[in-house]
Amino acid sequence: MGTIAVVAGGVDIIYPPENEKLYAAIANQGVIVSEMRLGEAPQARHFPRRNRIISGLARGVVVVEAAEKSGSLITAQCALEQGREIFAVPGSPLDPRAKGANRLIREGATLTESAEDILSVLSPILGGGFREPETSAPSPASAALEAEADRIRARVEEALGPAPVEIDELIRQIGAPAAAVLTVILELELAGRCGRQPGNRVCWL
Repeated sequence: MGTIAVVAGGVDIIYPPENEKLYAAIANQGVIVSEMRLGEAPQARHFPRRNRIISGLARGVVVVEAAEKSGSLITAQCALEQGREIFAVPGSPLDPRAKGANRLIREGATLTESAEDILSVLSPILGGGFREPETSAPSPASAALEAEADRIRARVEEALGPAPVEIDELIRQIGAPAAAVLTVILELELAGRCGRQPGNRVCWL
């Protein structure tokens, strides 16, 4: 099984439209899930329902950044009700986008500073270590996804510097989906290479 994408509209609706190539690659390599009927466009009220499915498919949920009353906190609440593990990356108390994650930690979520923090909790639950599945040569779709991820990772690393830059501005500069850029930033944070600064900014450490 490859990537699992859970969408808020019908599985035939590509949202946002610029994700058409990513959608095709996931459809070919993995699976796209929705409880909405075909042809139904995503609406704001659909996203909490989508988040419930995301948390239900997972063993744990990692909250990287969440303002109060954000969708990420809705996902965390769903995960809690479903008996999933909750992980949260701490942020500056001065940053309003970190308030949700910091509150989760106060309420008992696992403070997460590295991938080891996640593995140490999930390994006993899953009955052992994590191993990559044995596969043959990667499919063209898989190779395309990996190449796109490498391209975005390289652009993020090139755009970052010692001076903090706003994450929203970084996303605009790179011209990639916000989720992809935030994933790269999380990888770099967990590797100890970059860090968050007040004002939702990030820079090399």
